[in-house]
Amino acid sequence: MSSFSLGDLAQTFMLQRQGAALKANMTRLNEELATGQVSDVKSVLAGNTSYLSDIERDLKTLSGFRVATTEAAQYAESIQLSLERVSDSSESFGTSLLKISSNATGSVLDQFSDDAESQLANIVGVLNTSVGGRSLFAGDATNQRPMADAEVILDGLRAATAGAATPQDLRTAAEIWFNDPAGFVATAYTGSATEIAPLRIGQNEKVSVQIKGDDPIFKDIIKQYALAAITGDAAFSFSATDRQELLAEAGRSLFSTQTDMTALRAKIGSAQARIDEVGARNATEQTSLQFAKGALLQADPYETATELEAVQFQLQSLYTVTARMSDLSFVNFVR
Repeated sequence: MSSFSLGDLAQTFMLQRQGAALKANMTRLNEELATGQVSDVKSVLAGNTSYLSDIERDLKTLSGFRVATTEAAQYAESIQLSLERVSDSSESFGTSLLKISSNATGSVLDQFSDDAESQLANIVGVLNTSVGGRSLFAGDATNQRPMADAEVILDGLRAATAGAATPQDLRTAAEIWFNDPAGFVATAYTGSATEIAPLRIGQNEKVSVQIKGDDPIFKDIIKQYALAAITGDAAFSFSATDRQELLAEAGRSLFSTQTDMTALRAKIGSAQARIDEVGARNATEQTSLQFAKGALLQADPYETATELEAVQFQLQSLYTVTARMSDLSFVNFVR
């Protein structure tokens, strides 16, 4: 019978190769035991990775929608807060104008006009709010502010109402200017005529948060503030009674806008609720897919630990054999 043996160098290479293979296997098992997932995905799935690919693609898509819903929620919340500021200002100042005494004259009425101009500037500032570099009330022109300064609005209104002899003439001329496309919109509104596109927050889900600075409710509020601000202009020469009438009418109009403002805020509130609902559903789906992926790639901890122990024993045995072989010599052999 023929026998074959390996030379010393060949045996050394063989032992080194076996040691490297055992070390690699032990590293793999340690990783699987630590992460709880198998490292050889193709082996576990028998080469059929299409299901896993679908899960991972859906997870990436949902991750993108999570960012989209977060941005949409922030956008809608900023609009809601802006509407709250406009509403509170209009209600408070409108109430103040309604309380003007019939005996108020001179400096008292001037103070109301000055306050109206200051409040107008505040309202314009609110409408020019931007979040994350995106204007809230400029339509799809989100890179620019939607409203001109309060001074521009007042100058345009003064030019349009020049020559008004009575409070009614002033209000009529103001009504015409604010409704004329070549008037307020052309002079004061610098945003887009096109609404911002609905925000996509899910696979087949979009939410509309569309409101622009030239919305009729904003025009009406700005009109009342502007009228209250110019009632004391010397160019009109209105009596104290006329000014009281104009200021009181502005107060009533501001107070009456609360119904429309409430409806507008409710519309945005509905959009917020929709965003929260879709966001929660996306999060639930994402969690389910993560569980499915984990179950698909889960490593059995008991089996892994047993296999790791066996590999460690094999590696220790290999080191023992290697050490003994390194001690061999001809003298020891012939003894």
